[in-house]
Amino acid sequence: MNWSVQNIQGSNAQDIASSIETSLRSGELQAGDSLPAVRHLATQLGVNPNTVAAAYARLRDAGRLVTSGRRGTRVAGEAVQMPAAYVVPQGLRDLASGQVDSSLLPQLRAGAWNKLRALLAPQADAGGAAAGELSDDEELLAVTREWLGSQGIPQQSSVGVFSSTLDAIERALRQHARPGDRIAIEDPCWPPLLALLRSLRLRPVPLSMDGQGVQVPAAGVLASCAAVVLTPRAHNPTGANLRADRWRALRKQLRACPNTLVIFNDYWGLISAAPFVAGGSGVNGLPPNWLYVMSLGKPLGHEMRVCMAAGLSDLIEGMRAHFALGPRKVSRWLQGHAALLWRQASKGRGRGSFAYMQSTYAARRQALVMELQKQGVALIDGGDASADGLHLWIAVPDELTVVQAMASCGWAVQAGSPMALVNASAIRISLGAVDKRDAKRLSADLSVALSLQVRAVY
Repeated sequence: MNWSVQNIQGSNAQDIASSIETSLRSGELQAGDSLPAVRHLATQLGVNPNTVAAAYARLRDAGRLVTSGRRGTRVAGEAVQMPAAYVVPQGLRDLASGQVDSSLLPQLRAGAWNKLRALLAPQADAGGAAAGELSDDEELLAVTREWLGSQGIPQQSSVGVFSSTLDAIERALRQHARPGDRIAIEDPCWPPLLALLRSLRLRPVPLSMDGQGVQVPAAGVLASCAAVVLTPRAHNPTGANLRADRWRALRKQLRACPNTLVIFNDYWGLISAAPFVAGGSGVNGLPPNWLYVMSLGKPLGHEMRVCMAAGLSDLIEGMRAHFALGPRKVSRWLQGHAALLWRQASKGRGRGSFAYMQSTYAARRQALVMELQKQGVALIDGGDASADGLHLWIAVPDELTVVQAMASCGWAVQAGSPMALVNASAIRISLGAVDKRDAKRLSADLSVALSLQVRAVY
């Protein structure tokens, strides 16, 4: 419906915006309702049109209004939506959901369970209260600091424990950004990140990807963004690793915009053969404003809801304070479990070790890439041996046709459109349920699916 100008009051941009906000909160204004044209409302209120335009811009930047050409200015829809749950149809091999191979995950040795049981008993201080109620597990912090040092990240950095990658990124963005701010992300991207930005009313800025990771944007793009989210290794969905020369070019731009927060999502770090290109000191090291985030879900199992974050003290402490107001803390028992598994999986090269997981996924990837190359199927990385991780990204002529054709052969693959900001027809194949022995049949089936022609039916 069209909203009456009588319901809007004010003589300056702040008062006009507040008047509209009041109607939004009361429910008088609903999603999709039209607001008066700028000049019409300015005439009715007796103010300059620029004043009304500034009020609308303030609400638009906060995600409360949208402008859509001839349709004018309308109330935005609900930003927070439950993400769609992907269910693999019965009888299909799951190459779509992105789960790791559970048979490769480390299993806690019997002797370690006594250590975990001890964490269930609260340690009381002299006053009788539980000591360190909101403190984190010292062993988990210790193994994390050792890891940070091995990656060239300052061990004196502040460290916090959060529930997941999205949890840590959300808290960082709430600390650093405001509704309407621009956030640069890789394109294609991890879909939950895009959903998070929309829920926070932040505006995603796409950074194109190729086989060397994220491409260097035009001058000024990063400076206009409150934050940048990068995947340094095993990018989801392409598998690309960020190359050192590409990072140096990005780092050069970031030196000119010290207020831009760079968030490194290193979810595959523990089982990657590639180096962390931003590690170390000097002009090629970490940018002025940074956050390193590493979830333990992929290397230790998806129910291991523990994520380590390291960064500048003010940012980490703000994130921890915000976390303490809601979930309060990550279970000390879960943290202790993660620390024991991490220590255990870091040793040796046998089954259950990070080294074994790394080599197994790399062998699966290499086998599939070789067979796809024989079939003439092109990957975004060109089959680059340095690509890493769980996913392959393949351009296709028509997503729906290929997804349906692969399903008819018994494979569930993920359509690429939910992962792309700029239109791109592609599919993602995940390696968690693919054995080397499957590579030949899978690549042959995909080659046939790619050859199918879409025919219009009248």
